[in-house]
Amino acid sequence: MKGPSPAFMKEHEAFMRIAIEEARKGYSQGEVPVGAVVVIEGSVKGRGHNRRDNLKDPTAHAEITALREAAEHLGSWRLEDATLYSTLEPCPMCAAAAVLSRVGRIVFGAEDLRWGACGTLYDIPRDSRLNHRCEVTGGVLAEECAKMLREFFLALR
Repeated sequence: MKGPSPAFMKEHEAFMRIAIEEARKGYSQGEVPVGAVVVIEGSVKGRGHNRRDNLKDPTAHAEITALREAAEHLGSWRLEDATLYSTLEPCPMCAAAAVLSRVGRIVFGAEDLRWGACGTLYDIPRDSRLNHRCEVTGGVLAEECAKMLREFFLALR
């Protein structure tokens, strides 16, 4: 089986770099460094980074923030032509939010061995029992995304 084309991966890497910028914002605020962007037709419509600690909100994950911003920008919760980019594989809550908002694709950087819900522990976006499914591409700039997380957690010890 043939892998994604170089042009396809180059586009994903460009948007993942924007998500990495968002993760750095979270890192600088003492948050777990996860960043996300929602892209429609080559344009960023929503951005987010983890804000759980600062907002004292368990749902303030990067992906949720980016999806909310995109929905507000578009004036609709239906994000059918969107791609959600996240530096870390979305957790069950974020993967479900992406499916519920009807995104067409999820692209993530590092796998999440503890909470990953896009193929690692669960596969919510491709679950045939759900009324909507979306494509998933993982491993985009994975090492860069994972390195930031490792540095963050090493600094806590």
